[in-house]
Amino acid sequence: MGLFRSPQNELEKGGKEAEDAGIRSTCPRCGVQLPLSDLQENMNVCTACGYHFRITPRERIAYITDEGSFRELNGELMSRDILDFPGYDQKLRNARLSSREKDAVVCGTAEIGQYPCALFVMDPNFMMGSMGTVVGEKITRLFESAAELHLSVVGFTVSGGARMQEGILSLMQMAKTSAAVRRHSNAGLLYLTVLTDPTLGGVTASFAMDGDIIMAEPGATIGFAGPRVIEQTIRKKLPQGFQTAEFLLDHGFVDLIVPRHEQRETIASLLRLHQMGTAEKEKGEGEL
Repeated sequence: MGLFRSPQNELEKGGKEAEDAGIRSTCPRCGVQLPLSDLQENMNVCTACGYHFRITPRERIAYITDEGSFRELNGELMSRDILDFPGYDQKLRNARLSSREKDAVVCGTAEIGQYPCALFVMDPNFMMGSMGTVVGEKITRLFESAAELHLSVVGFTVSGGARMQEGILSLMQMAKTSAAVRRHSNAGLLYLTVLTDPTLGGVTASFAMDGDIIMAEPGATIGFAGPRVIEQTIRKKLPQGFQTAEFLLDHGFVDLIVPRHEQRETIASLLRLHQMGTAEKEKGEGEL
């Protein structure tokens, strides 16, 4: 009897239409429905308008680093409810399940275009990349290791800011990470940051904007306080596009905007130039 029954929905038709109907993603900017396979093949960038979807640290590491070169550092560290903040333990459990990471940043060493570096990538799926004591500790240790190994650091930021469930201890990470960046810089080493959507709050006010070269993904939201808070404080309407990567580039807060497809090549070129500059400097000092 079922042989002559008309399909009740798209999934019953079978074939390519059924496959695509079940695994499409809607672009939040242009509204186009994209087959998930096409989106993944395009590095999770909308094929219609170029919108950069948020991605996991492991996806970004796969896009950016040379295959098989990434070695994770301090991956065992996990946040805990140090202040007995109501509901924080459950939030941490949920974040670990949803992100499949132990905390909001993944750190390690890798090669990009055959140039060795230290690397950290923040995770939008772990409490929106919020910075707590473990995030600050892992990033600080990464810069310390990079200084000892004479490695440049490449950092991808995405964060809603400091983690309120850890109170003043999370805010202290701003000074802690910035001090580690300064010690790394004093050793004559390069620090590149790539600001992705969104990079806000205490992360923006510390290590995100401490880079020697600051890059951003197209359309990324970057700032400290939210636009509504700023408008209420200054009692003025903010300019169109305020806190976008493009606005910050025009006003000198960002050095360049690099689409995801070009980031690996751009970073490799910058690492090469720094390595060449360091070699020339050492050669000149040796001749003296």
